[in-house]
Amino acid sequence: MDIGHFRREYLKSGLEHGDLLGDPVEQFSLWFNQARETDIPDPNAMILSTVSSDGQPSQRTVLLKYFDEDGFVFFTNKESRKARQIKENPKVNLHFVWLELERQISIAGIATPITAKESARYFMSRPRNSQIAAWVSNQSSKISSRHLLMHKFKEMKQKFSQGDVPLPSFWGGYRVAPSSIEFWQGRENRLHDRFLYSRLDDTWKIERLAP
Repeated sequence: MDIGHFRREYLKSGLEHGDLLGDPVEQFSLWFNQARETDIPDPNAMILSTVSSDGQPSQRTVLLKYFDEDGFVFFTNKESRKARQIKENPKVNLHFVWLELERQISIAGIATPITAKESARYFMSRPRNSQIAAWVSNQSSKISSRHLLMHKFKEMKQKFSQGDVPLPSFWGGYRVAPSSIEFWQGRENRLHDRFLYSRLDDTWKIERLAP
């Protein structure tokens, strides 16, 4: 199938060095809030890229749950493929695509597990069925049918019918501490605006990149 004719111009906005805040996390916060105000579905959805020990990259969409100067936090089963690959190679990439705003953000950094206390704080804020689902799925493993999955979910609902659902020992969060963050704004004729923040000790260097 030839889909080379799928094309549109990006005309919404531009990005200049003078538009950027000195701190990339503050700049991210600004763009993220603008994405929220635009009613973009799931503005916290991001592509997480990891690499296995044999060099095979993997990508999947996860949800950013909070961020601050220390990094960007997501949660997962700590026995999943992504978690195993992070253990082998903690260098990861996060990528946000907000096509409604003709914007992308790419974050390179190091992923490390957060504390059990921090994971528990978020876990207790999840809907109860989501808490139970964390106990059900041995993420990334092969299963014979969805029926088996739902049967186990029913069993777990019965098991945890009374009281709080405890935090599974195999479930928790990861914080990605950024080493670089790129902001991409689409422009006409594919001459996009790209700016890269690179960490230099306790400061950030900002450079324009060719589109």
